[in-house]
Amino acid sequence: MQFLRTTRLLALLLLGAALLPFGAAAQKIGVVDIARALAETEDGRQAKTKLKQLFESRQKSLDKQKDELMKMKEGIDKQASVLSPEVLSQKNQELQKAFAALQTTYMEFQRELAAKEEELTKDILVKMEQLVRRIGQKEGYALVLDRNEAGVVFVPTSYDLTDLLIQEYNAGSKKKSGGSKKKK
Repeated sequence: MQFLRTTRLLALLLLGAALLPFGAAAQKIGVVDIARALAETEDGRQAKTKLKQLFESRQKSLDKQKDELMKMKEGIDKQASVLSPEVLSQKNQELQKAFAALQTTYMEFQRELAAKEEELTKDILVKMEQLVRRIGQKEGYALVLDRNEAGVVFVPTSYDLTDLLIQEYNAGSKKKSGGSKKKK
C-alpha cells in the first residue's frame, strides 16, 4: 500500500517536472479592465455623454408621469371620505392602470438605454478587442483576461495592460480623426 502511494506520488512529480517548461510558468498572462478603458477613451467619453443626455431626457419624462400619478393619488386620498365606494374603486383602478403604465414606460426606457449603449459602444469594444490581441501578440502574452469578467481580485500592475490599451486606442483615434480633418 505504501509502495503504491509512493509510486503514484513519484509519477505525479515526474509528470509535473516534464510539463513545467510547457506549462503556465513559462507563459505570460495579462489583465485588462475594459470598463475602465471604455470610460477613459475619448470615444468612450463621447458615448457616455450621449447616453447621459438620453437618460436625462427620459428621466424628465418619467418624473413628470410620476408627479401626475402622485397628484392623482393625493386627489383620491382627499376625496376618499366623500366618494361612494363604487367611484372610489373606479378611481383606484384608474390609479393602478396609470401606475402600470408608468412601470411599462420605465421598462421600455431601460431597454432603449441598453440598446443605445450597445449601439454606441459596439464599435469601440471591437477596436479594443483588436488592440488587446495586437498588444498580447506583440508582448508575448499567452492569455489576456478582462479584469471584471474573469473575477480577478488582485493582479500586480506589471500584468495590467489597461493603460497601454487606452493610450493605443486614443492614439489610433487621433490618427483617424486627424486624417479625416486633412481630407476636408
